[in-house]
Amino acid sequence: MAVLEAAKTTRPPAAPPAATPTGPVWAAHRGAVVAGVIAVWVVLWALLRNRFTLTLDTASTTDLHLRINDVRDSIDAGRNSNPLFLYVFNEIRLVIDALTNAISGLIAQPAFGRPVPLLGWLGVVAVVMFVAWALGNGRVSLLAGAVFVFFGLQGLWTQAMDTLALTLAAVLVSLLIGIPLGVWAGLSDRVNRVLTPVLDFMQTMPTFVYLAPLTLFFLIGPASAVIATLIYAAPPAIRITAHGIRSVAPATVEASVALGSTPRQTLFRVLLPVARRTIVLGINQTIMAALSMVTIAALIDAPGLGQNVLKALQTLDVGTAFNAGMSIVLMAIVLDRVTTAMSERVEVARLMTPQAIARRPYLLGAGAVATLVCVYLSYTFANYAVFPTPEGTSLGYIGDDIAGAADAVKDWAQSNLTFFTQTWKDVSTAWFLDPVEHLLVESPWFVVVAVAVVLSLVIGNVRAAVTTAVCLAVVIGTGLWSDTMTTLAAVLVATVLTVLIGVLVGVWMGRSRGADRAIRPVLDAAQVMPSFVYLIPFVALFGATRFTAIVAAVVYSAPIAIKLVADGIRNVSATTVEAALSAGTSTLQMIRKVQLPMAREALVLATNQGLIYVLSMVVIGGLIGAGALGYDVVAGFRQSTYFGKGLAAGLAIVMLGVMLDRVTQAASGRTGGAKRR
Repeated sequence: MAVLEAAKTTRPPAAPPAATPTGPVWAAHRGAVVAGVIAVWVVLWALLRNRFTLTLDTASTTDLHLRINDVRDSIDAGRNSNPLFLYVFNEIRLVIDALTNAISGLIAQPAFGRPVPLLGWLGVVAVVMFVAWALGNGRVSLLAGAVFVFFGLQGLWTQAMDTLALTLAAVLVSLLIGIPLGVWAGLSDRVNRVLTPVLDFMQTMPTFVYLAPLTLFFLIGPASAVIATLIYAAPPAIRITAHGIRSVAPATVEASVALGSTPRQTLFRVLLPVARRTIVLGINQTIMAALSMVTIAALIDAPGLGQNVLKALQTLDVGTAFNAGMSIVLMAIVLDRVTTAMSERVEVARLMTPQAIARRPYLLGAGAVATLVCVYLSYTFANYAVFPTPEGTSLGYIGDDIAGAADAVKDWAQSNLTFFTQTWKDVSTAWFLDPVEHLLVESPWFVVVAVAVVLSLVIGNVRAAVTTAVCLAVVIGTGLWSDTMTTLAAVLVATVLTVLIGVLVGVWMGRSRGADRAIRPVLDAAQVMPSFVYLIPFVALFGATRFTAIVAAVVYSAPIAIKLVADGIRNVSATTVEAALSAGTSTLQMIRKVQLPMAREALVLATNQGLIYVLSMVVIGGLIGAGALGYDVVAGFRQSTYFGKGLAAGLAIVMLGVMLDRVTQAASGRTGGAKRR
C-alpha cells in the first residue's frame, strides 16, 4: 500500500485538455479546402467553357462607357460656367499651375521676361551641391553635382529640370498637407482611425488610375500631374510622421508635462525634435513616390523625362528610353542620398570634434558665397545659363553614346539570346500564364465569383468574402469582366513568382549576415528606381508583350518581398532556433519546420505587398502592348472615344486592388492572431 501511495504522489500531473478549435470545422484543413475548391472549379470550367464569359471586344464600348463620355462632354461644356468649377476646381488648378510655373521658371523654362530660366545650369548645380552639403555631407554634395552635370552632358538638362520642378512642387504640397495631418494623427487616436482606411485605399490604388479622373476636373497638364502625385506621395508622409510622433517614449512626454510645458511646447520642443529622424524618413519616401508618379504623369502631358521614356517605349526605341531612364534613376539616387544623409545629420554631428563644429559655420558661409557667385554668373552670362551642347547632335555626345550603346546591346541580345529568351517566354506562357488565364477568362462569370468568394472566406474571413463579392459586382458593372480576368491572371502568376523569389532569397539573407550585407544595398537601389524604368530592359529582351510586363512586375516587386521575408526569418526567436539545433535538426528541416512556420506572418505580408506592387506594374505594361485593363486605360488617354472605357478600366483596377489587398490583409490578421494564441 505504501508503494502504491508513493506511486500516486509521484505520478506526473495529468495533461491539460486539448484546446477546443475555434472557428469553422474546416479551419484546420484550409489547404485541403482550397485544393478542393480549385478542383471543382476546373471541372466546371471543362463543362461550361466559354459560356457566360461577359466578353467585350477591344474596340467595343458599353452604355456605361458612352454615358461617361457624355458626362465628360457636359463637364467640358460647363467648365467656365459651372460655379463648382469657377470657384473650386479652376481655382485649385490656377494655384497649382502658378506654383509649378514659378518653380519651372526658376530652373527649367524661360520665364520672368527672360529667354532662359532665372537660374542657369551653373547656378542650379551650385545650389544643389550647397544644399546637399548643408543638409548632408561632402560626399553627397559631390555626387549631386556630378549627376546634375551629367544631365547636361546627356543633352537632357531641360527635361531633367522639368521633372525636378514638378517633383519639387508636388513634394512641397504633399508635405504642407501630409506633415500636419501626420502630427494630428499621431496626437489623436480618433483622427488616426479615420485616416488609416483612407490612406490604405490611396496606397492600394495603382498609380495609373489617378490620372483619368483628375483630367476630368483639372484638364491635362502640370496641375493634374501635381495633384495625382499629391494623392500618391502624401500617404507616406502622413503615416510615417504619425508613427514618429506615436513612437516618442511616454516617459519623455510625461516629464515635459510635469515640468509645466503646454501642449504646444510639448509638441514643438519634445515630440517633433525626438521624431525628427522618422519625419525625415517620411520626407524621403514622399520624394521617391513623387518622382515615380511625375514620370508616369507623362501620360497626361506632364513635361520632363517621362515624356522621353513614354515616346521611346511607344516606338520601341530602347536606346533613347535607356538614356532618359538613366537620368530618372540618377535623380532618384541623388534625392534619396540627400534626404538619407539629412536624417543622419544629428548622429554625424555628435561624432564631430569641437574644432570641426566650430569651423562648420565658416565653411558654410564660404560655400554660400561661392554659390551666390555661380548664381550670378548663370543669371548674367548665356554660357552659364544654357548648358553647352556639341553642335550637330540632338542629345549631346554622351547621350548619343549611351543610346547607341544601349541599342547595340539590344541588337546583340536579340541576335544571340533570342533562342533563350523566346524559349523562356514561350514555356512560361504556355505552362503558367495561359492555363491561369484560360481558367479565369473562359469560366462562366458566376463560377469565378463563387470561387473567389469561397476562397476569400477560407483564406481570410467573412469580411474579406463580402468585399470580394462587392468588388467583383462592380467589375461586372464596368463591362470589363474579361479584361479584368486577363489582368488578374497576370497578377497572380507574377505574384507567385515574386513570393517564390522572396522566399528563396529572403531565407538566404535572413540566415546569412554576409548575404544580407551584400544583397540589401542592391534591393535598396532597386526600390529607388521609378516603376516606369523597369520596362526598358525587358522590352529589349522580350519585345512588347504581356510576358514583358509580368517579368518587369516580378523584378519591381521582388525587393520588398525579399526584405520582408528576410526580416521575418531573422526575427525568429534565437531560443527556438537553438532548441531545434540541439534536437539535431538539419538545415533544411530548420527552414521548413521552424523558421518558415514561425515567419508565416511576414510571408503573408510579403504576399500582400507583392500583389499591390505587381498589380501597379502589370497595369503600366499597357504602355507596351500588354493588353487588358492597362491597355484600356492607355487607350482612354489617347482617344477621346475610349475615355469612358478607360475610366471604367481604372475603376476595375481599383476594385481588383482592394479585393486582393483585403483578402491578404485578412489572411495576415488571421495568421497573426493564430500565432498569438
